[in-house]
Amino acid sequence: MVEEVYAREPVSLPAVTIDSPKRQAVRRPQPQQGTRSTRVVAPRVAAPASQREAIPYLTPSTGTIGQPPAPYAGGQVGTTTRVGMLGNRNVFDTPFNTTGYTDKLIRDQQANTITDVTDNDPSVRTNSPRFSGLDGFLIRGFPVFASDIAFDGLYGITDTRRPALEPIERVEILKGPSALLYGISPFGNIGGTINLIPKRATDDPITRLTTGFVSNGNVGTAIDFGRRFGADKAWGVRVNGAYRDGRTPIDFQTDGFGVGAVALDYRGERFRATVDFGYQQQDLNAPTRVRQVNLGFPIPVSPSLTINQQQPWEYYNSDHRYAAARAEYDLNDFWTLYGAYGRSRSKEVFFGGTLRITSALGQFTSQPALTVQDADRETGEIGLRGRFTTGPVKHSTVLATTGLWQDSGTATTNVGPPITSNLYNPVYVAPRSAAGLSHNAPLSAQRINQSVAIADTMSILDDRVLLTLGGRWQGIDVTNFNTTTGAVTSRPQNEAITPAVALVLKPISNLSLYGNYIEGLTSGGTAPATAANPLQVFPAIVTKQIEVGAKYDFGILGVTVAAFEITQPNGITDPTTNIFSVDGEQRNRGLEFNTFGEVAPGMRLLGGVAFLDGVQTKTSGGRFDGKTAVGVPDIQFNLYGEYDLPFWRTSGMATLTARVIYTSPQYYDQGNTQQIPDWVRTDIGARYVTKIDGRPLTLRAAVENVFGLDYWATTGRGFLTPGTPRTYRLSASIDF
Repeated sequence: MVEEVYAREPVSLPAVTIDSPKRQAVRRPQPQQGTRSTRVVAPRVAAPASQREAIPYLTPSTGTIGQPPAPYAGGQVGTTTRVGMLGNRNVFDTPFNTTGYTDKLIRDQQANTITDVTDNDPSVRTNSPRFSGLDGFLIRGFPVFASDIAFDGLYGITDTRRPALEPIERVEILKGPSALLYGISPFGNIGGTINLIPKRATDDPITRLTTGFVSNGNVGTAIDFGRRFGADKAWGVRVNGAYRDGRTPIDFQTDGFGVGAVALDYRGERFRATVDFGYQQQDLNAPTRVRQVNLGFPIPVSPSLTINQQQPWEYYNSDHRYAAARAEYDLNDFWTLYGAYGRSRSKEVFFGGTLRITSALGQFTSQPALTVQDADRETGEIGLRGRFTTGPVKHSTVLATTGLWQDSGTATTNVGPPITSNLYNPVYVAPRSAAGLSHNAPLSAQRINQSVAIADTMSILDDRVLLTLGGRWQGIDVTNFNTTTGAVTSRPQNEAITPAVALVLKPISNLSLYGNYIEGLTSGGTAPATAANPLQVFPAIVTKQIEVGAKYDFGILGVTVAAFEITQPNGITDPTTNIFSVDGEQRNRGLEFNTFGEVAPGMRLLGGVAFLDGVQTKTSGGRFDGKTAVGVPDIQFNLYGEYDLPFWRTSGMATLTARVIYTSPQYYDQGNTQQIPDWVRTDIGARYVTKIDGRPLTLRAAVENVFGLDYWATTGRGFLTPGTPRTYRLSASIDF
């Protein structure tokens, strides 16, 4: 069994010297920048081997490989998150709004997808239906795609649609643009960055078996196995596997999903390395899809979320495999050289149609099609991270270069005529077949993203003032091909320098005041063929953010507040001249309040509220200037709570859980004539922890959308997304 340890007090970790007969591996503890943890004291006189206690391996502040620091009080979020090239930083010393959701929270909430995890974050909404086989997000009102999710700091590794959670230790979310920190992602997300931290073998053995049930008959089993070997437990292996299949809460829909992952690691005196292999496959029948809506009429009321408007013979299949390696070497006690490389391959087959609603009465059309997509990606980074001092100023400096090479293929073939149906009374037609159609995806695009970056965090007055300065040069080279002839149709090449500056002030020990200016970067693209300047190539689009905030650490409860403004240019066509340009602009402002931790013994809270103001500031011909941005609500509220029942503690531990999610109304169109209403989703649950024959057993039960509300969840990206139907979850987990 692995004992859960939470960081409660903000204690600084001083340098420790260990005297021993000879220099030994993993006996070089030193302070991690920004890490607040319990002080570790080592004996100064070496004792006989039989009497020496194992000293936990401490990764130096210039490294990132190793077990994440202890979670914050309550165990639901981390005290530290990865801040891109800056490395691991304590959340209270980080000049950005970041949260790292832990494996314990993932298990306790029976989360199967990243979307399930982001239900705890008021700054995040999903723009993909829950049972679609896809993950997509809106962070601070801007879209973030699943293909832009990072794996251990690297883009291009995770599944392009729905990365598996079973091999993941933490889901980290950084709100806002992050071009300096992570570089440009494959699609260039600017609302935020999601980084997945893979599981590693812990010092204590892990053998955990979990069985689960999701209504209306989706049953699965997962195994988590971890061991360390060798002198000082230098070698580690962690194996995760899961398979589930069966009916979902939606009519005649079945979801089959399997994943297997192996994580190897080595931790020596100065050298550390990891290797990750993974494979996942999904077979989803009658998948839920987003909807599009014609203009000119009110958006219909949401139908029952258990009704499936897709055809029973539609399907989505995906196949994804990846390998990634990371290594770092301590040149001395102050400088670490690091590098990483990864490769992934994905293949997807969609067979079905996307609904287009044509009337306020719920009429819609759908054009069934076979869509095949392939992606082959390579990615890597090399960097040097170090610490030094100049007079009274301490420096934490990093120099890094990254690269991403991606080949994408796609092919779409319509199958039969469009289908006319209704949201409330769907029409199901005779099955159509993709037999005889090509399932190959000819090359449609090649992308090369390259960058070089440097950043320095300077601190004075015992780390009460921290100033970060940095910049990243980025080159973007995209080649688009005609999928029939293979000829090059366009090749936009862009480059840009994206600077950043961030400041943290600590007037008292537990209070951090911060501010940042940082940019995001996306491809400029080309003008459409119908414009007066067809295929004109535009420079990379730079998104700018200004943010200020405060964070207070009560030791057992953390509270943060952040205010931000993000401006994003976008493409528009002048209605008079028909000239396309990147002169449009959307501006999102917001105020975020977050809390996490243990408000009282046995009572934990997680969540907060985000107030957003999304405005179209520059539109084509000024027609929609000043209108509310599409898919940006005024208020997003998420609050999750747990309470341990004190009268059950003699035989075990019983815990009640509840969550409330609220989203205010959202506009679907630029003219603000079509709108979806606000909605409130309520979840409840319970778990019981006990022992059987000395083995820890955890039983969990939960109901999502307990009141069975039918609602539209979001209108982000111009798509109408159905909400989450009432869903029952049960699981049992035992540790051997």
